Amino acid sequence: MCRWFAYLSATERALLEDVLVVPAHSLSKQVHDHYLPYLAHFEPDADVKATKQEIALRNKYFNADGFGVAWYTNTREEYGECDGMRPISYHVMRQPLTDPVFRSIAANTASTALFAHVRAASGSTAITDSNCHPFQFGRYLFMHNGMVGGFALIRRGMVNAMSNEAAQHLMGTTDSEHLAMLFFTYLARRVGVHGLEVFEVQHPLGDVKAALEEAITTVIRLQREALAEAGNSAHQFEPSSLNVAVTDGARLLAIRFRDHPTEHPPSLYLSTTAGATLNRKYPGHPDEGHPRNQAGAEEKGKTEHGPHVVVASEPTTYKKEEWELVGKNECIMVAEDMKVVKEPVNVAF
Repeated sequence: MCRWFAYLSATERALLEDVLVVPAHSLSKQVHDHYLPYLAHFEPDADVKATKQEIALRNKYFNADGFGVAWYTNTREEYGECDGMRPISYHVMRQPLTDPVFRSIAANTASTALFAHVRAASGSTAITDSNCHPFQFGRYLFMHNGMVGGFALIRRGMVNAMSNEAAQHLMGTTDSEHLAMLFFTYLARRVGVHGLEVFEVQHPLGDVKAALEEAITTVIRLQREALAEAGNSAHQFEPSSLNVAVTDGARLLAIRFRDHPTEHPPSLYLSTTAGATLNRKYPGHPDEGHPRNQAGAEEKGKTEHGPHVVVASEPTTYKKEEWELVGKNECIMVAEDMKVVKEPVNVAF
């Protein structure tokens, strides 16, 4: 499956190089290596061997089908062209550590909000720039890890369920972007905005969660209808794994979801302390050879680091105590004050 990383803070900027390149288990290095603490312990199966096989199936792909990063700046706001920060996106069809442009961007760019994603293409989906996450829609970013079960069979139904504006905004061929367009369709209807305005207006996290749940419910309905038409029973359909993150640059929503009574989604972790470890201004920099780790080096105390949240497919530090595993079918909501609220994903299956 894919791997992704999300960082959000109201006050503390993260250097892209610090969070995406330098750490021994940064996202840029997760294309072939994996670190999955707690997973087998918190999600045991009666058959331990089966549990290990499922963890490998959901998490241990070679992620080499594209890389994308997006970070927020207030540049356009300073020129009076919009209200609030907007994201800058960069996608590349190679592994991130071999791309000199990304390395240059990462070494010289810091932001209070960023998304990054390494892709493992599912099925026969094209490996192109337009299919790389995160997807940018106005002030919003959307990224996904997993798959929509039976996407080829329900793709037309998903498009038919979208608003005309959302369907016209569809650029790629992935199940992820189709899910995003369904989500924005329902968000627009829920908050009463029209057309592409849904991408430019900040929306309450409760409405964001409800719209995403409605999109997932539609996917499950379309799957059942496709099975009924084909004469198959529901248990023969591949369940969907939907680890999704959405942000407007100030707030964040993420879910870890799989519509199966016993099987688990790909891994997803939460941290409200790892940002200090991942910031070279503070002690414990993840690069052991960094000058900040030398005796006598001037550094800020960890308690000085601003409130922040990291949500990632895998921990990017090897300090297990900095991370917790997001529960199956759990939703993480982070408001402007960086307070984390956890709620179940309310989708019946």
